[in-house]
Amino acid sequence: MAKGIVLLTGVGKTTLVQKACEALVSSGVGVEGFYTEEVRQGGRRVGFDVVTVRHCHPIQSKPPAVEAPGSSHGGREYTVGQYVVDVPSFENLALPLFRRSADGGSRRVFVIDEIGKMELFSQSFISSVRQTLDGSACTILGTIPIPKGKPLGLVEDVRSRRDVKVFTVSKENRNAVLRDILAALQNCLKQAT
Repeated sequence: MAKGIVLLTGVGKTTLVQKACEALVSSGVGVEGFYTEEVRQGGRRVGFDVVTVRHCHPIQSKPPAVEAPGSSHGGREYTVGQYVVDVPSFENLALPLFRRSADGGSRRVFVIDEIGKMELFSQSFISSVRQTLDGSACTILGTIPIPKGKPLGLVEDVRSRRDVKVFTVSKENRNAVLRDILAALQNCLKQAT
């Protein structure tokens, strides 16, 4: 079972994930995993990129795993709103990280940004998240969407776990809540040692 799970929901989650990772690395904590980043062209969001991190430094960036309309990758297309989700590209980048998460020590944070609708098109991702939450020795820092519309099975399963601490991020609290997020992560890491 993961040694602690800290989840962020709300507005500005990825920015806080990045800031938390930088602070953790500065304090000697190993950080691995991935975050999502907007891809913009001409001031307009055209997709999302999945960026892998190791000790909080981006180490690999691929073409967007989620793109605006007009892109086609062959096979079945999965869409969320105006975006087409390139499941094979996402899986090729994210799934190896989960396999490595089982190999590290307990003084480590594994980042999953995000456990959301786009990512849930991948059954392998769903399995990897479940296995990591149930079997990894590391602490998890993840993000989940605010509930709206039809509940997302895995998201609700993760949100309702007894070992999860959820922080709701808003424009008003996102600067102040970072301190609380770091305290929760450090507490999880202390319990793991």
